[in-house]
Amino acid sequence: MVEGGPIDVLTGDYLAELTMLILWKARQKDPSAGYAKTFLTQVEHVLGTCLDRGIRIVSNAGGLNPAGLATELGALAGRLGLHPRIAYVDGDDLVGRLEDLQEAGHALAHLDTGRKLADAGVHPVSANAYLGAWGITEALRADADLVVTGRVTDASVVVGPAAWWHGWQWDSDDIHDKIAGAMAAGHVIECGPQATGGNYAFFEEVTDRRYPGFPIAEVEADGSSVITKHQNTGGLVSIGTVTAQLLYEIAEPAYLGPDAVARFDTLELASDGENRVRIRGARGSAPTDQLKVALNYEGGYRNTMTLVLTGTRIEEKAAWAEQQLAELLGGRDRFAEFDVRLLRFDHPDAATNAEATAHLRVTVKDPDRRKVGRAFSNTTMELALGGYPGFHTTTPPSAESAYGVYWPTLVPAAEVEHRVTLPDGTVRTIPHDPVTAAVPEYVPPPGTPVPAVGPTRRLPLGTIAGARSGDKGGNANIGVWTRTDEEYAWLRGYLTAARVRELIPETAGLEIRRYELPNLRAVNLVVVGILGAGVASATRPDPQAKGLGEYLRSRLADLPESLLRS
Repeated sequence: MVEGGPIDVLTGDYLAELTMLILWKARQKDPSAGYAKTFLTQVEHVLGTCLDRGIRIVSNAGGLNPAGLATELGALAGRLGLHPRIAYVDGDDLVGRLEDLQEAGHALAHLDTGRKLADAGVHPVSANAYLGAWGITEALRADADLVVTGRVTDASVVVGPAAWWHGWQWDSDDIHDKIAGAMAAGHVIECGPQATGGNYAFFEEVTDRRYPGFPIAEVEADGSSVITKHQNTGGLVSIGTVTAQLLYEIAEPAYLGPDAVARFDTLELASDGENRVRIRGARGSAPTDQLKVALNYEGGYRNTMTLVLTGTRIEEKAAWAEQQLAELLGGRDRFAEFDVRLLRFDHPDAATNAEATAHLRVTVKDPDRRKVGRAFSNTTMELALGGYPGFHTTTPPSAESAYGVYWPTLVPAAEVEHRVTLPDGTVRTIPHDPVTAAVPEYVPPPGTPVPAVGPTRRLPLGTIAGARSGDKGGNANIGVWTRTDEEYAWLRGYLTAARVRELIPETAGLEIRRYELPNLRAVNLVVVGILGAGVASATRPDPQAKGLGEYLRSRLADLPESLLRS
C-alpha cells in the first residue's frame, strides 16, 4: 500500500470478535502483551517511508492494551532512529466494571437470547465497548503520525481520518450523512482484498488472477467515496465486488455505529472507471444512546475426533460407532455437550478410495478437562479392532483445548469514557454524541414481487445469484444479490425465509431474519443461532459460516429461462 501509489492514511483492522479472546490468552502469559504483535513487524517495514511521505498510520491493533502497543511503537521507532508522534485511544475496556454496571441496573443481557449476564453464572475475561471515530480524529488533529486504538468499530479507522482530513464537526447539520458515507467506505475496505476480488462469488469475472491488490477508499468531503486499488495489482474492483462486501456480516439495513446509523438501503453504486466504484447517496441518522459491548468468557474444554467411514452402509456404520463410543465413554450424559455429525463425501462405486469415504465428527465439551482430554480421544481408538469395518481416524488421539464463549450486549454510552492520549501526553475525553435516536425500524420495500413467467430450468441458484456469508457471534448472515433488475425481481419473490429453510435444512427451527436492499439488488438473511455461542465454541465444521453462502448458491432452483445468460 505504501509503495504502490499515493495514499494519505494507512489503516488496518486487526480485531475480529475471536481476536479479543486470543489477546486475553496472550496477556495471561505476558501482562505486557494483549495487542497484535504482527502490527509491530509491519510498522517496522514502512514507518520511515510513511514519515518521509506524510502518510498517517491508524489501526485498532492495540486490542486489549493500546497503551502498551504505543510504548512498544515508541521503542521500535527509537531503534530505527525515528521520532513519530504517537497517540492512542482507550476507554473501551469494561471488564473491571461489570459488577458495578450490573449493580447500577444494567442487565448486560445477551443481544440475541435476552438472558441476563447474572443469570448465566459466568465470569467474563474480556469486555470491550465499540468506540467511535472521534478519538482518532482528535489524535490526528493533534498532529499524530501514528494512532493505535483498542476496540473501536471496524469502520472507525476510516471515519476518523475522513473527519480529520475534511474538518468535519460533530455538530454540523449533515454530519450523520457524512459519517454514514464514510462508514460504508470503511465497511468495504475493512477486510482487505475481499473488496477487490477475493472471496467473490462470480470469480470468473476476476481475470487478473494475481493476488488482489488491497482496497483504497477515496473519501470525499460529503462522505461519498470511490473504492479502488493501486494500478498494476491483481484482482478486480467492480460493482459486484463492492456489493458483496457491503453485504458482509451485516444484519438490518440500518447499520448501527457509535457515531451514526448508516442506512445501507440508501447507498448507490456506480462505475467510475476501470477498477473504480463510487459509493454515494448515503443517509445517516443519529446513533442510539447505547454502545455494543463484546464479552468473552471461558466456556470449558473441548476435543474432537473424526472417524473415517468407507464404502457402503455408511449410516449403519455411523450409528454403530456412535453407540459403541457412547458406551465406552460411560454415556453421552457424562459430558456437558456430546455433538456427533455425519459428513458425507462418499460416492457410489467411487473411482478412488478417498472418494468412497465419509467422516463421523465427534466433539465433546465439559468444564472438566480430564473428561475431554486423552481419556476421550484414546477411548475412540478402542473401536479400531472392535468396531465397524475399515475403522480409522483422520488424526492420532489429541489433547483437550480450552474454548471461549462470545456474549454480545449493550451498555449506555454515558457509562463509557472514550479517551485519547495525545502525542504530548495530554489525555482528553471524547464526548458522546448528545443527539441520539431510537434504532430505525425496518420497513419492507413496497410492492409485490412479480414472478417471471415462461419455462424454467433446474439449475444452481448461483447461476444468477451471488452470495457472501459470515458470522456475527452465534448468528450467520448470507447476503444474496443479483446483477440485473430482472434477476432481482425474481429473487425477491423466490428467496423467502420458508424457501431458505428448504434450501438449507440446517436452518429448520431457527429464526431467519430477512431484509431487502433493492438499491443493491440484494436480500440479506440472518440465521439466528446457527453458530451456537460463536466461533470459539461452535462445533459446526464451518464455524464462521464462510461457506454457507456458497452452499446456498449450489442448491438447485427452478430458474426462469428468460433470466439465463447464453
